[in-house]
Order: sequence, then C-alpha cells, then structure tokens
Amino acid sequence: MADSKFSKNLIKLRCTNKSEEGKLCNRTNYYTRKNKKLVERKIETKKFCKGCQNRTVHKEARK
Repeated sequence: MADSKFSKNLIKLRCTNKSEEGKLCNRTNYYTRKNKKLVERKIETKKFCKGCQNRTVHKEARK
C-alpha cells in the first residue's frame, strides 16, 4: 500500500538538552508536519520534554 500524503510530511522533533554529566537527552517527544517545498531549513522550537521535566529546544530529527 502506498504512503499517504500525511506520512510523507511527518517529521520527528527530538530534545537536544545536555545533562550535567554531558549526556544528550535525545528523546523523541513530538511529531509534526512540514511543507518541504516552502521550508528548506530544519525546524527548531522550544517544547516541554518529559525526560528532562523542562522546556528545552527540540530540533528536527532524521527518519
């Protein structure tokens, strides 16, 4: 079965917070859509991370 239009535009948002030990949280908390024709840069936004229990920067991750 072919992929739907919705699943082609779906991207992951991953937490980029560093802990005190220097480890990245790297937890995937959110999924969103992106119009790849209009938006060429990677999405970067502040969201709440359940692992860090804090608002942190979430960046677009690879599939």
